[in-house]
Amino acid sequence: MTLSDLRRDDWARFTPRQRMMRYAAFLATGLVIAWAITSIDVIWPWVWDAPQQMGDLFARMYPPDPENLPSILAVLWETVNIATIATFFAVFISLPVAWLAAQNTTPNRATLWLGRFILVSSRSINTIIWALLFVAIFGPGVVAGIVAIMFRSIGFIGKLLGEAIEEIDPRPVEALEATGASRFKVIAYAIVPQIMPTFWAVAILRWDINLRESTVLGLVGAGGIGIILQGAIDTFNWPEAATVLLAILALVVVGEIVSALLRRRLL
Repeated sequence: MTLSDLRRDDWARFTPRQRMMRYAAFLATGLVIAWAITSIDVIWPWVWDAPQQMGDLFARMYPPDPENLPSILAVLWETVNIATIATFFAVFISLPVAWLAAQNTTPNRATLWLGRFILVSSRSINTIIWALLFVAIFGPGVVAGIVAIMFRSIGFIGKLLGEAIEEIDPRPVEALEATGASRFKVIAYAIVPQIMPTFWAVAILRWDINLRESTVLGLVGAGGIGIILQGAIDTFNWPEAATVLLAILALVVVGEIVSALLRRRLL
């Protein structure tokens, strides 16, 4: 028998048992999704009416009202400052936390779990929740927004830097330790050069994310352009709301461009 005599159905990627298991997994997934949809209280007439309502809302937003554009741009710059200052402090605070959370640099298991607890705690709470908490502590304003963004960023930056430290090449570290170099020199000449590309990449990425997140902090009184957006929505001033949304869109686009340029220059 030659290869050309073989029928295509003589070969199968999965055995009959594997196919049955896959079909069962697909069926179980479909049942779970169906149960999730039926378990939530969805008012379906509102869902079917949503396209018409969206068209009506967009009609009210057009044309955008540029009357308050100078004040919008001023608050937009405040939003950029919130994201930049918060990222700056978060980067430096996350460095020792990442050091503690990395298995190959932490002093002992107690500090390892302490570092990981800080990272998990930071990442488990949404930025808006942090903002609500710090508005209650510091009062409304940019300070609450900066601290909220900073606390949220520590977990993100620290986790990625901690993983980068764990993945370094151990040979430069061992070579310096064999020469009797101090711990500071081992860090400065064996560890830091290996994680610097990751450090800059993570810092730039987090700044870009913080730029987006800081646009909604004003919805809970933590400063930024969200304050004007919330006021426009509350007063049904849809043309001004459209102007604010366009300003946020422009900010995000500029942030993408700046992030790309920074990566090209630094990485």
